[in-house]
Amino acid sequence: MEDFRFQNSTDIRFGKHHIDEELHDAVAQFGQNVLLTYGGGSIKKSGLYDRVMKALAGLHVVELSGIAPNPKIDSIREGQKLAKDHDIDVVLSVGGGSVLDASKVIASAKFYDGDAWDLVADRGSQSRANIDQLPVVDILTLSATGSEMNAGSVISNPELNIKLGTYGPKTPAVSFLDPQLTYSVSKWQTAAGSFDIFSHLTEQYFDRSTANDVTAGIIEGMMRSVIKWAPIALKEPDNYDARANLMWGATMALNGIARSGNANGWTVHPIEHELSAYYDITHGVGLGILTLRWMKRALSAETEGKFARFGREVWHLTGDNDHEIAEKAIQATYDWIKSLDIPMTLGGVDINTDEKFVEMAQEAVRIGHLDQGGGYVNLTVDDVVALYQASSTVEGFE
Repeated sequence: MEDFRFQNSTDIRFGKHHIDEELHDAVAQFGQNVLLTYGGGSIKKSGLYDRVMKALAGLHVVELSGIAPNPKIDSIREGQKLAKDHDIDVVLSVGGGSVLDASKVIASAKFYDGDAWDLVADRGSQSRANIDQLPVVDILTLSATGSEMNAGSVISNPELNIKLGTYGPKTPAVSFLDPQLTYSVSKWQTAAGSFDIFSHLTEQYFDRSTANDVTAGIIEGMMRSVIKWAPIALKEPDNYDARANLMWGATMALNGIARSGNANGWTVHPIEHELSAYYDITHGVGLGILTLRWMKRALSAETEGKFARFGREVWHLTGDNDHEIAEKAIQATYDWIKSLDIPMTLGGVDINTDEKFVEMAQEAVRIGHLDQGGGYVNLTVDDVVALYQASSTVEGFE
């Protein structure tokens, strides 16, 4: 187990009865000028928008709508201007992880005088971690990213075909997590979100640290929970327990606990970020397609012990042959993802050409340091190209 420091100050308000009674004071404690951020029209159709505006009575509310999935830098720039022009005190994000990711960067951008993309891309003295950030309060409407209890954001720049992670100095101040708000989430987004949760867990589970049984055991329990409850949420959209377990699982998967004592970074996310940067596909679906091919590539005599543990502890497989158990675990993961009706090939998300594979692979390796110990196993540009190519077929799985 590696050395680590864990600190998380987010105030979680989980359950059915917090928003109407507590939202006003949770926001007003930070000031009177509120930037309300949200995506399309779903919060208005559901009535959530009216509930929020009623709760914010007496405060000065400025709105920024239209934040898209895979949030784009143009929304950040617009939010930056609003935050400065209206001297915003607090950002209230109402929506899923994309809205919240954008909101956290906007909360930093108020204190940044340059272009917002430079703020996202900067890794030096002017990085988000080194400047101030407005308090962020959020109401979550989708279980997936875990953004409600971490300091990270992922922002896309379509002009440059780049999608980058960026980290601020603070996690959200207050996060309202009401599973009832996810009843209306589509099957597509429920399935994609469920695998996004699962992928966050696999990225942290397959790690070179040794004897980290506490963290590994926590992750295994969360994996089993996602495997159990995702199909139920798809079949019974208003099943509170299913939605609640997915919502809390998403939060716990990416609030820092699951990486405690880990040694290496992530692999599949930087590879997928290139797909969604170039083709704007649903992030969780891209992860579902790529993760299985990465597992097959990562399996070796050196790693089969961890994959076998994954099979025994997560999939309840039995047997003495580690390699056989490891292979069965990868197949079980594939079968479960397929059961969620997630496309299993790049063709299923309308990526039918390999013309960008080398370019995407070069960026993934560079950003993720994948050939320099950045992930569980080293990957070269050729390795990543091969993963993209393997993701174009179901060969080896069906």
